[in-house]
Amino acid sequence: MRWAALSASASLVGSPAGLFAAPLTGSLVLADPGSSERRVHGNQELPPNVSGSVLLDRTQMPRPIPTAGRSLSLPELYSDLYTLGPGDGLQLNFLDPEAKSLNGTFGILADGTTTLPLVGSVQLIGLTIGQATRWLTSLYSKQLVRPQLTLTLTSPRPVRVTIVGEVSRPGLYPLGSFSNPVEAIQTAGGVTVNADVRNIRLRRLAGPGGAQKETTLNLADLFTNGNQLQNPVLFDGDTVVVSRSIQPIPEEVLAIGQTNLAPLTINVTVIGEVKSPGSLALPANTPLIEALFRSGGVIRRRAKINRVELVRFNRNGTTTRQIFSFKEDLPVSNLTNPPLRNGDTIIVRSNIYAKALNFFNDLSEPLNALNSVLNYANFWNYWNDNNNNR
Repeated sequence: MRWAALSASASLVGSPAGLFAAPLTGSLVLADPGSSERRVHGNQELPPNVSGSVLLDRTQMPRPIPTAGRSLSLPELYSDLYTLGPGDGLQLNFLDPEAKSLNGTFGILADGTTTLPLVGSVQLIGLTIGQATRWLTSLYSKQLVRPQLTLTLTSPRPVRVTIVGEVSRPGLYPLGSFSNPVEAIQTAGGVTVNADVRNIRLRRLAGPGGAQKETTLNLADLFTNGNQLQNPVLFDGDTVVVSRSIQPIPEEVLAIGQTNLAPLTINVTVIGEVKSPGSLALPANTPLIEALFRSGGVIRRRAKINRVELVRFNRNGTTTRQIFSFKEDLPVSNLTNPPLRNGDTIIVRSNIYAKALNFFNDLSEPLNALNSVLNYANFWNYWNDNNNNR
């Protein structure tokens, strides 16, 4: 699994007093307008006498090195650091005992700022804990003799993740802190039968300017070999894209149906020549033949077993109809015994014998009704005659 940059032009965003976070490396830089010497930290230029933080003059703002086409390895994915945002709760502690009155908890507001003693409103959105610590230290160095401090994340904000593609209910979902792609897919109702679990794309913001980077996850490796590196922690703003499989492998579809990636149950309707027609709650990806057995089985003397119809309603509003033959020993196959989706309808057509029987039953119903009326009339006449003879 490797990251790839989706955009090479992530812009830098400023914060109070000229602070800018470098989105592609997470570095903070300080420009010294009075010095012409410049150094490089990561892939950003740094001014002299600064070790990786904290102030930047807009006129000397460095530009990120383009990363389009560059792949990042799996360890680099896990080196992504938590960045602060609205809703985070933090604890500020000063190492100087004389400054303990400044210690306390605070939260980041919707505009990315928070208000602190002595320094007032401070912009922290988009910074890592380390960057924010260096930034606050630099601010308090103008107010305190010993500004050294520690910053601790006490209550992470909820994670908002977009899940799209082959899931039951695509959309934007709030998740708990430190959730992972499997939990995100479960929240979206699980994967569909067309999902390609070997090709789950994870997109992540690479900077405040909207640039993104992308990597591919193989959740089949997770469930087959227990490779939990394929299930990383999600960040706020991530997008999980469940790709569509061109030709789903039936055996793999069934295997997915036995994992917690799939919905617990699907609702399927079976009508026609079966013993117990109606709606059924079935395990995900149940094959067609099994659904017929769960509906009590096909009534062979009445059913046209070579014309079992599967009606499927697609997301785009269209309907597809497929005809299958009923055979008890059929293996799972897209051509003969397909896995079912939520909302499928199975119609077992009647054969000639059943149709003829139904016709005579329909024909006899009005005759039976007429016969009942005549019998009632005869009874009424008989009763009247007996009363007259008394």
